[in-house]
Amino acid sequence: MAAFRDMEEVSQGLLSLLGANRAEAQQRRLLGRHEQVVERLLETQDSAEQRLREILAAEEEVAQSLLDAKERAHQGGAELQQLEAELRKAGEEDTRLKASLLQLTRELEELKETEASLERQEREVDEDTTVTIPSAV
Repeated sequence: MAAFRDMEEVSQGLLSLLGANRAEAQQRRLLGRHEQVVERLLETQDSAEQRLREILAAEEEVAQSLLDAKERAHQGGAELQQLEAELRKAGEEDTRLKASLLQLTRELEELKETEASLERQEREVDEDTTVTIPSAV
């Protein structure tokens, strides 16, 4: 806008000079040229404003995309922490279940040994009763 005012002042100065010298033809030519320069200046200004609006819109788009990406990253981080906590709990549960399985396996082995011992004792009792009862009769 300052350039536009400067151009206007120069034009006014030229007009006053030309008017004083009575050079109407030259004055008309300069006025025509001045109008062309002002039109180009206005067109350039409009173009610059349009580009500025486009740049601002693009900046807003990029800023929103960045905010969205940050939000997704934050949510992903929270989800990752939750999954890691679940994984730790599952690992602890796995360890507890393995210990329980080991204890139950030991108890099963002890029960098998007890069963085998009882079967041996039962056979011995059967043998004793088979041998003792007929001889007593």
